This record gives sequence, C-alpha cells and structure tokens, in this order.
Amino acid sequence: MAPEPTGLIEPSDLRADPLVRTLLARCNFGSPNGATPVPDTAVTDTVVTPCGVSGGADSTALLMLAVAAGLCVRAVHVDHGLRPGSAAEAEVVARSAHRLGAEFVSHRVTVGEGPNLEARARRARYEVLGPEALTGHTVDDQAETVLLNLVRGAGVTGLAGIRATPRRPILGLRRSETEALCERFDFETVDDPSNTDPAQRRNRMRHEVLPLLDGVAERDVAAVIARQAEWLADIDDYIEAQADHIDPTDAIALREASPVLARAALRRWLRSQSSEAHPPDARALERVMAVARGEVLGTEIADGWRVRRTNNILRLEPPAPR
Repeated sequence: MAPEPTGLIEPSDLRADPLVRTLLARCNFGSPNGATPVPDTAVTDTVVTPCGVSGGADSTALLMLAVAAGLCVRAVHVDHGLRPGSAAEAEVVARSAHRLGAEFVSHRVTVGEGPNLEARARRARYEVLGPEALTGHTVDDQAETVLLNLVRGAGVTGLAGIRATPRRPILGLRRSETEALCERFDFETVDDPSNTDPAQRRNRMRHEVLPLLDGVAERDVAAVIARQAEWLADIDDYIEAQADHIDPTDAIALREASPVLARAALRRWLRSQSSEAHPPDARALERVMAVARGEVLGTEIADGWRVRRTNNILRLEPPAPR
C-alpha cells in the first residue's frame, strides 16, 4: 500500500513498492550495465544530483525514482514566466520534494516572445539546469522527437533521437507508467496547458500523428520507433568513429573516402567551427563536396559562412563583418 499522500516518504518505502521496483529495474541511474539495481538498504551519497522537475508526471516520477535509487537529490524547477500562474507550479514541485526529503530550488528565466519560442525556452532551461542534471525524458518523448526530426529531413544522427545516457535515466519508461507512479503515491502534478497547443508541432505529433500511426499499424508505434532509434544510434556511433580517421580539410581524403564517411567528417568539422545550432543540411554538404571534388573553388553554407579550397586544402571563412 502506498504511503499517505500528505506524509513524508522514506526511500525504503518507495523501494518496498512493487511498481517502483519494476520501474527501477528499467532505469539507468548510473550502474555499469545501464540497469538500476534496487538496493535493500538506503545508499548514502554525498554528491547532490540535480533533477529538472517541471511538476509534470514524467519529471515528478524521475524525482521519486532517483530518491528510490538512493541518490541525494535536488529538485530544480525553472519558471519561464510564459503563462499566468506559472509561479504556482514551483510550489507543487516544492511540496513533492519535501515529501521525498529532497532539496528544492527554483529559478526564474526570461524568454521573450518571438519565433522558435519552444526551442529558446528549452535552451534557457538547460542553461539553468547545467550538464549534470537528470531529465525525465521517456519512450514517448523519444518517439515524438524522432518523428519531428524525420519531417525536418534529419539524417541518421537526428533519427537516433534522444541519446540514452545516465542523464536521462527514465528513457526506457512510458508516460503512462510515470503517470501511474504519481497516482499510486498521490503526488500532485502540473497539467501544462501548452502541451495541448496545436501551434506546437510536438503536440500534434503526440495527440494526432502517433495515435493515427497506432491505428494504421495496429500496434504501439512509439515503442517501435524507440527501438529503431537505439539501433540507429549504434549505426551513427560507428559512422562517427570511422569518420574520425578522415581529415575534413583534406580534399583528396574526402574524395577518396566513402560518401557517408566524408559527409560525417564534414558535418562535424563545419558544426564545430561555425558554432551553428544545427548541423549543415544535406544540400550544404553536397556543395562542400563539390568544392572538395574541384568542381568549384568555394561555396556558401549558411549565414554568410563560406568554404574555399586552396591546393586541395579546405578552409572555413566566417561571414564578413557588417
């Protein structure tokens, strides 16, 4: 039986629950083989692990499972101030953290109106959370991300979706499972109204496209997409490892390499040198390959950046100052 909703919850109470034990076995909170062993006794951890907690079911379940796994946790809430009442969500997270004996901190960031609001809000959130924070991405997030990347025209890297790392310990869980966990322990969660806004493509993928695909395929498509993303991640890692042996500034080496490896080497070089948020698209890479093949002396790739060739050596030139 789950503890009383208003009472404090000890890690041992969580670990004694069958649902928690089942979910923990499919999480990755840092064990060498990826799975999280369920400890029989509390684990003392002097390192405080930040968890990004918005107050939704996924991030609240992340907080609960991190505590159950024996981590010393700090719930970090980021208020973007994009809608009325958003400050009250911090109070929900604070109450959840208190019940679990976790630390709590809230940050307010400013994200101005304009294009790519969701992406800019996400960048601001991750800047506050920092690279060490755990996030509550799930299988459903993975499927949505892969589909969004697919319609954007992404290659293998994009179709690999969200990479499985210890910073995303519940990536193997379903959204329905995080909701069930919160309900079992009667945790209050935040229902973000922006999650139903059809102006955001992710919401249309979630509420329209995936249910339609489930009906067409007569199966759980999200799970299928997540498995394919894992395989594509392995393929992408192999390509990147092989491309590491190619000098992307050497036109002769690019011409002699497999086109797949040549493009991978170029993509990595161009992205690292030009500070672009996204890797160059396929057309830009093909234009650079034309420079390497000697068909043209130079080409523009994006935002004024150019690639030129001299004596079979490629160089990247920044935009001219205005």
